[in-house]
Amino acid sequence: MASAAEQLAANLNFGAFAKATELKKRLWFTLGVLIVYRIGTYIPVPGIDASVMAELVRTHGGGILGMFDMFTGGALGRMTVFALNIMPYISAAIIMQLMTAASPTLEQLKKEGEQGRKKINQYTRYLTVVIAAVQAYGIAVGLESITGTLGPAVAEPGLFFRFSAVVTLVGGTIFLMWLGEQITARGVGNGISLIIFSGIVANLPSALAATLELGRTGAISTFVLLFLLVMAVVVTGAVVFVERAQRRIIVQYPKRQVGNRMFGGDSTHLPLKINTAGVIPAIFASALLLLPVTIAGFSAEGGPEWLQPITAALAHGQPLYMILYAAMIVFFAFFYTAVVFNPTETADNLKKYGGFIPGIRPGQNTAEYFDYVLTRLTTVGAIYLVAVCLLPEFLISRYAVPFYFGGTSLLIIVIVTIDTVAQIQSHLIAHQYEGLIKKARLRGARK
Repeated sequence: MASAAEQLAANLNFGAFAKATELKKRLWFTLGVLIVYRIGTYIPVPGIDASVMAELVRTHGGGILGMFDMFTGGALGRMTVFALNIMPYISAAIIMQLMTAASPTLEQLKKEGEQGRKKINQYTRYLTVVIAAVQAYGIAVGLESITGTLGPAVAEPGLFFRFSAVVTLVGGTIFLMWLGEQITARGVGNGISLIIFSGIVANLPSALAATLELGRTGAISTFVLLFLLVMAVVVTGAVVFVERAQRRIIVQYPKRQVGNRMFGGDSTHLPLKINTAGVIPAIFASALLLLPVTIAGFSAEGGPEWLQPITAALAHGQPLYMILYAAMIVFFAFFYTAVVFNPTETADNLKKYGGFIPGIRPGQNTAEYFDYVLTRLTTVGAIYLVAVCLLPEFLISRYAVPFYFGGTSLLIIVIVTIDTVAQIQSHLIAHQYEGLIKKARLRGARK
C-alpha cells in the first residue's frame, strides 16, 4: 500500500501548482536572482581589452581555460566581474570537508549541531576570500603579460590595475556566494549548484549552433550529428537512472515498554547512493589533467622542453590522457566518498539511538558492513562516472565538439535538474499537506 507522501506525489498537477503561492514566490525569486547573475557576466573588469580576451579563449579553449569558461557561463572569456564565478567557494567547501575529516577540532565542531555548522560555514567564507584573492591576483598578473594580435590585454598595467582587478573579482565571487545562499534560503534550494547550472545552460544554444555549423561545413557528417543526438539522450537517461538509484539498508528499532504501553519496534531504511561523490571526481580529474596543457599553451615556446612531450601525451583522445583520466576519476570517487560518509560514525549513531541492522551486531560489525556495502556501491559509481566522462572525450578530441557536450557538464545539468525538481515536488507536497490540515480543522470546528 502506497504511503501518503507517495499518493500526494502521484497526484501532483498544475491545479495544485497554481494554488501554491509560496512556491511561485520562491520560483520567481530564484529566476530574478539568476537574471541578476547573468547580467553580471556581461559587466567587464575595468582596464581589460575584451577582444584580446576573446582571442585568448579561442586560442587556449582546449585547456583548463576552456573548461572553467564553461563553468562561468562565458564570464571568464569576457573577463567580467563574475569571471571567478562560484568556483573559489566550491574549492573552499571541499578543503573544509577534507580538513574536517583530518582535524579532530573541526570534527568535534561538526558534531555540535547547528552552532557548529554555522561556525564551519563562517570558516568556509573566510577561506573563499583568501582563495579568490590569490586567484584574482594571479589572473591580473597573467593578463599583464599577455599580448594578442590585437594588442595587449591590459591597457595600463601596474599596481592600480592589479588592485582594482583583485577587488572587483573577489567582490564578484562574494556577491555570487551571497546570491547562492539567498536562493537556498528564499528560493527553491541548491543555490550554488543552480548558479553553475545556469552558466552552462546559458551557453548551450551557442555551443549547439557551433556544432551544427561543423555539420553544415562538412567537418562533421550527418550520421555523426544524429549519433551525437542519440548518445546525448541515452547518456542522459543513464545518468538519471543511476543518480536516482539507491541501496536501502533496513534499520530496525527495538520495542520498549513505558508504563503499560509499548513504543518503538519500527523499521526504516538508510539510503546509500551509488554515486555518493557526485560530479566532484570529474571536475578534479579534468582540472589536474588540463593544467600542464594550459601552462604550455600560455608560453610562446610551448613551455619547458620537458613539458612538451607530456603536453602531447595528455591531449584529448590520447591513450595516456584517457587512462589517467579514468584512474583519477576512480581515485577521487573513493576518496571523496570516504570524506563525506563515515561508516564508524554512522554505526555509532545507530547504536546510540538503539537502531540495528537485522543479522548484524551493533558497533564495529555494523561499521564494517557499511564499509563493505559502500565499497561495492562506489565501485559501480566510479565505473559509471568513467563511462559517462570518457565517451564524450572521444567526441571532443575526434570532432572538436565544444566542452558543453562533455561528461562533466552533462552530469552537472542532469544532477542539478533532478535535485531542483525534487525540491519543487517537496514544496508542492508540503502545500497539499497544509491544505488537508486546514480542511480537517474546519470540519472539526463545525462539529
